[in-house]
Amino acid sequence: MWIRPRGLWDSSPVIVNVGQDSRQNPHRIQAAVNSPRGSDTAHYGVAKGHNPRMGFAYSDLRPYLDSLVPPRHPELVEMERYAAETNFPILGPASCHFCYLLARLAGARRVFELGSGYGYSTAWFARAVDENGGGLVHHVVWDEDLSDRARGHLGRLGYPPHGSGARTEIAYTVAEALGALRSTEETFDLIFNDIDKEAYPDTVETVHSRLRPGGLFITDNVVWSGKVIDPIQNDSSTEAIRRFTTMMSTDDRWVSSVVPIRDGLLVAQRR
Repeated sequence: MWIRPRGLWDSSPVIVNVGQDSRQNPHRIQAAVNSPRGSDTAHYGVAKGHNPRMGFAYSDLRPYLDSLVPPRHPELVEMERYAAETNFPILGPASCHFCYLLARLAGARRVFELGSGYGYSTAWFARAVDENGGGLVHHVVWDEDLSDRARGHLGRLGYPPHGSGARTEIAYTVAEALGALRSTEETFDLIFNDIDKEAYPDTVETVHSRLRPGGLFITDNVVWSGKVIDPIQNDSSTEAIRRFTTMMSTDDRWVSSVVPIRDGLLVAQRR
């Protein structure tokens, strides 16, 4: 018997009888995700975010971790409220606070975002850059409306557009993000990746060529709501994330690790 939750953020489990049809789940699961302990799968319920021994689901951690983030600027709170009301996918408080910490530790002053939404993660990177002495954060998104919305939010947070002469500025680009990175001759301290998942494998070589030695490459959604470890999930996005994660984990040019915060961050340092 294998306890398989309905999704990474859904704590209600589905009971699957391995090798038999189940009324609770229409799929025939022939093996418990190739468990290294054979039929002893109870200890591996965490594979779908649920730990039966501990009695909590992985989803329970998200509000707890978000609650540990220090109070935010009212503008950030407004951005979080808008995301919740419209179901817009932002990185979230705990993940962004972690990215802010990484950017501070790296001394990042030149940051490029592959996919920026309406600027929530940009604001956290800009804060780190400012505290590191100032610099430039590239906000790159394919949608003009999102870019305009980001300008408003980031301006109210005190980060003016590039060319203002301020200590910390934001460069705005409306374009396909990976193409925009390829077109620049700059070298960056940190590159953040949140583009279409099918394109994740295509980022590796370009990012390596634009990142300074010792620089950080951070990629969101590498857990992908648990799909990456579900053998029945073989859609193009899931397969691309699996391939990307394997590429980064086996490439000697990188030191990388997956951090299972929110939907999973892959953090890699260029050697």
